[in-house]
Amino acid sequence: MSKTVPIDIQLSTLPNSPGVYQFYDKLDKILYVGKAKNLKKRVSSYFTKQHDSGKTRVLVSKIVAIKHIVVATESDALLLENNLIKKYRPRYNVLLRDDKTYPWICIKNERFPRVFPTRKLIKDGSEYFGPYTSMKTVRTLLDLIKSVYPLRTCNYDLSKEKIEADKYKKCLEYHLGNCLAPCEDLQSSESYNRQIADIREIIKGNFKSSLTYFKQEMKRLAQEMEFEKAQQIKDKIDVLENYQVKSTIVNPKINNVDVFTIFSDESAGYINFLQIMNGAIIRSHTLEIKKKLEETDQELLRLAIIEIRQRFKSNSRELYLPFPIKLELPVRVTVPKLGDKKRLIDLSLHNAKAFRQEQFKQMKIVDPDRHTKRLMAQMKADLRLSVEPTHIECFDNSNIQGTNPVAACVVFKNGKPSKKDYRHFNIKTVDGPDDFASMEEVVFRRYKRLLNEDEPLPQLIVIDGGKGQLSSALKSLDLLGLRGKIAIIGIAKRLEEIYFPEDPIPLYLDKKSETLKIIQQLRNEAHRFGITFHRQKRSKAAINTELESIEGIGSKTAEQLLKKFKSVKRIKEASIESLTQAIGVDKAKKVYQKFN
Repeated sequence: MSKTVPIDIQLSTLPNSPGVYQFYDKLDKILYVGKAKNLKKRVSSYFTKQHDSGKTRVLVSKIVAIKHIVVATESDALLLENNLIKKYRPRYNVLLRDDKTYPWICIKNERFPRVFPTRKLIKDGSEYFGPYTSMKTVRTLLDLIKSVYPLRTCNYDLSKEKIEADKYKKCLEYHLGNCLAPCEDLQSSESYNRQIADIREIIKGNFKSSLTYFKQEMKRLAQEMEFEKAQQIKDKIDVLENYQVKSTIVNPKINNVDVFTIFSDESAGYINFLQIMNGAIIRSHTLEIKKKLEETDQELLRLAIIEIRQRFKSNSRELYLPFPIKLELPVRVTVPKLGDKKRLIDLSLHNAKAFRQEQFKQMKIVDPDRHTKRLMAQMKADLRLSVEPTHIECFDNSNIQGTNPVAACVVFKNGKPSKKDYRHFNIKTVDGPDDFASMEEVVFRRYKRLLNEDEPLPQLIVIDGGKGQLSSALKSLDLLGLRGKIAIIGIAKRLEEIYFPEDPIPLYLDKKSETLKIIQQLRNEAHRFGITFHRQKRSKAAINTELESIEGIGSKTAEQLLKKFKSVKRIKEASIESLTQAIGVDKAKKVYQKFN
């Protein structure tokens, strides 16, 4: 984010999403990292509230730039905040020491392994699963495991030699049924390790192995008439089937991986990078690359991967990408289709889109002229125009089975509606539903008047319709000597084809193209404006017809009544005296008798 952008502009473009925010000073040094359920509300509160703490006031006074990372949930934000604080150690953050870090589940590297929660990751060959967002989640999962599998909780050295020497005795846990006393060799290491293998799968969310084993055991015990033991096994099956494991933000197996995605428009590509270490996101960065020669997403992503990996000195051996790319790098490329890996791709793409949206919002606020110039230059290039279309007019016809035919002309200046210049047209020279002739009439009338009044002409005319309507409009431009002086195109609704004069092959713009979006906005606005006028005219015609159907009442009398009473309903409810005051005694009697 540019440091020249005022803070209020940066705040106005923050998303209402969960995520992590980072404050930077004028030297681009990180001051503070925080998490938020709603980024916009949380970050804005620093600048709108009166802070009691002097340190907070000093922090806010030093903030020059705000960066943020969008995540899927508040839990994800919690974990990401933790990782970033440990990585960057910002001046205004409390250092998260061991007693404040997030918990893991450890399967200890020992004979008859213990399974327990910990906040310390020790490199002794033990297995760690997590991190989890709360100790409650860990305890719930461990309670499940202990209710299904009898495990030892003591910290004795259960080596084969010490067990054979009868060094240990059964404890209370054995008598409570929570342990099978491997300390006295009452449970084999093979049986115990099979339990540990099932526990590993349960922690990962895979219950299949455990359920299969217990169902076989339950069946065997039932056949052997051991119904009490079979019921105990059935209780374990019910516990497993009713429990849904609460997974971490990233699968524990995903480690030392770089995730790259791209979102692009006609002018630039936005590449997001997520770095995954120990099952958690430790870095997010979005790079904008301006297109020069209409480069493809594959080309832009390839350039960005090399640049970003060099910039952040990444040595990851695996990349998750949205599509396959050939890279001259010693890495494995994975294109995830589902599961945790695909969710990482989706999250990265969400960040890329959010970055682009934020950039555009800031550009519109900080420098609207620059945004408009970029937009006009893009339209000029896309539509092969000789000048930028700062003044565009769009025409649309409206009629229902030929009744009350009207047309509408809407005007856009600098890419925005200029409603004071909108115009309605009653079709005067065409009988019946003839869209082509109607288009020819309104285009001729519109530009003949502009020429007569010496008003400025548009740089671009958009006709709502295909080749037929475009040809009709061209006839009028020929009659007025304007062909070649004003660019004109037609847009067909079916596939949004863009037609040019004397070119049988239409142009298909990218669905994400801003040029197409403006043309569609013009077309939709012309349709809305025309339909509104058509409905008003049709409604008025229906009212006049009802009044004029009364013998002796003509159009002028009908207008007098409507001017006086405002609606037919009020005319029907009017007294003979008030009708007489409006249109005289004889006509008043006729109207009153008609409705009473």
